[in-house]
Amino acid sequence: MPAPEDRALMLQEPPPEARAESKHSSRISLSSYVKFFGPAVMAAVAYIDPGNFGTDISSGASFGYVLLWAVLLANLMGMLIQYLSGKLGIATGRSLAELTRQSLGTRARIIPYWLASEVFALFTDLAEFLGVTSAVYLLSNGAIPLLVAAWISALDVIVVFAIAGKRFRRVELLITTLVFGIGLGYVYEMFLVRPNAAAIGSGIVIPTMAGSAQLFLVVGIIGATVMPHVMVLHSSLTKAKAVGLDENGRKGMLRLHRWDTIGNMTVAGLINMAILIMAAAAFFTAKLNVVTINDAYRTLVPLFGLSASIVFAVTLLFSGWSSSTVGVLAGQAILEGLLGTKFNPWFRRIILRVINVIPTSIAITLGYDPLVLLVYSQVVLSILIPLPLIPLIYYTSRKKFMGQFVNRHSITFLAVLVAATIIILNVVLLSSSL
Repeated sequence: MPAPEDRALMLQEPPPEARAESKHSSRISLSSYVKFFGPAVMAAVAYIDPGNFGTDISSGASFGYVLLWAVLLANLMGMLIQYLSGKLGIATGRSLAELTRQSLGTRARIIPYWLASEVFALFTDLAEFLGVTSAVYLLSNGAIPLLVAAWISALDVIVVFAIAGKRFRRVELLITTLVFGIGLGYVYEMFLVRPNAAAIGSGIVIPTMAGSAQLFLVVGIIGATVMPHVMVLHSSLTKAKAVGLDENGRKGMLRLHRWDTIGNMTVAGLINMAILIMAAAAFFTAKLNVVTINDAYRTLVPLFGLSASIVFAVTLLFSGWSSSTVGVLAGQAILEGLLGTKFNPWFRRIILRVINVIPTSIAITLGYDPLVLLVYSQVVLSILIPLPLIPLIYYTSRKKFMGQFVNRHSITFLAVLVAATIIILNVVLLSSSL
């Protein structure tokens, strides 16, 4: 029986028949993939959360298609990092947070690291909360004031977990359904706005970054995609799936994880690009000044009809619901993994909502638009990425932790290159802002 800290977040062991199948075979079958499916789609939500809406809409509306390369780069970075995170859980049977606690050793080192990790968990949840708030406001056509929408949105995750109960598989299926809804919505939006294919191709393959405004958005795009909290969560989810497996079973699960990550991250990456493309085709092409979420919603009506704006708001709502749920699970994985103690999940969900609803209400009262707050929150997240990323690269590149599953030198090189790129962009942004 695993220790309490190893049974985090309602994460359930795989059924006995799945464990038996994995022990005796490393082959990939449809049934084994269906049983494994879940971790990568949960992590992929980070690619299409309200933070992505904020940075992609701002980028597309302000600069057209030219920052598409940054979205592609961020998604490729995220794909590699999420592969490493899930691989860590499968190979070691521990989450990134648990291994970090083990390495830090003393409470004097663990507590500061945990508090810093809670900062990125808090900013992540702030972005998701702002997305749901904006969606509630837009779908009510302004009948519900932003301030009231913020307090209504405080119930979103509580409702999701109340519906799911203690069955974590229900949460995975709900998230999958919401991601499918977001994707379907943006297929419809692409059909309506009819973007410029040549400009899309140019924006993807020709890196352009002229001026501090574009640098700010590039850093925001990376922060909105390579999100710190899901680095911790993905390892927790795969760890739970690998309970009871021998080395052969873990090899088979690693193959499932590889394709699960590639598939789900690719879909989420395409949706991420579609958000920017929609903004570029709808707003930049028409030379419209879109600086708020409300501007984006209302501008779509005369251009493409009421259905376009409603689909936009619904996808934002789905994004907020799914990412809020994932954010709470990640926060719990961080807390329980670093402190090594079981924590009442309901207490954490309520506390997070109270913490976020108060500053959000103050910001709305002072006249700040959710879109502006979303973009700034993602820049903060980008600055905090190295906090979990450096330990992740360290553990996956060391044989004493990974055994035969240790990274190849080429994978470690790419991971270090990703970390260096993120750190350099952050330093350049901070130095240019001082």
